Amino acid sequence: MKTTHAKPPAHSDGDPVYPPLAEAIQRFSTKESPAAHVNLQRILVPVDFSRESAKAVRYAVSLARQFDASITLVHVVEPSYGPVNFGGAAVTRPASEKERLARAKSKLGVMGQRILGPCRIVETVIRSGLAFFEITEAAKAVNADLIIIGTHGYTGLTRAVVGSTAEKVVRHAPCPVLVVRRHEHEFIE
Repeated sequence: MKTTHAKPPAHSDGDPVYPPLAEAIQRFSTKESPAAHVNLQRILVPVDFSRESAKAVRYAVSLARQFDASITLVHVVEPSYGPVNFGGAAVTRPASEKERLARAKSKLGVMGQRILGPCRIVETVIRSGLAFFEITEAAKAVNADLIIIGTHGYTGLTRAVVGSTAEKVVRHAPCPVLVVRRHEHEFIE
């Protein structure tokens, strides 16, 4: 692959069109400039109680320890449309939203207590609605510096039908997002 470098377009007075970019590159490429400082205070981790979200929690705990950051675990109870009864056999009643919220609150509370030891602050939040929207709204509400989200890695038809919550969060998030996949190079110990 060939890379070509060119001078930036200039205004009529001869100044480059992109001086802030040039200044930033110069500032961060010189040895005299101090290293970039990462100020990571609040990490939001969406949890759906899958192996993938458990892996995202492990990443969050590791980063929270390193940066002395707090962790907010968020679980979204999505609307249940339940099975449709067409007059045939009896259909079992799906759990009500209230029951699903209570179950999620209990499970998330247990998870929060488990990681409280290594982390300075762990909050748990239960929201109801569309997962990607509620996750991004929770990130705004807690002023998250980073979202760490697990992904199931669906492809093809399954992805088209189920959709990718992680992808939608990346597109709509108010802060950087670290997507943790099931099978990937690990960088946490």
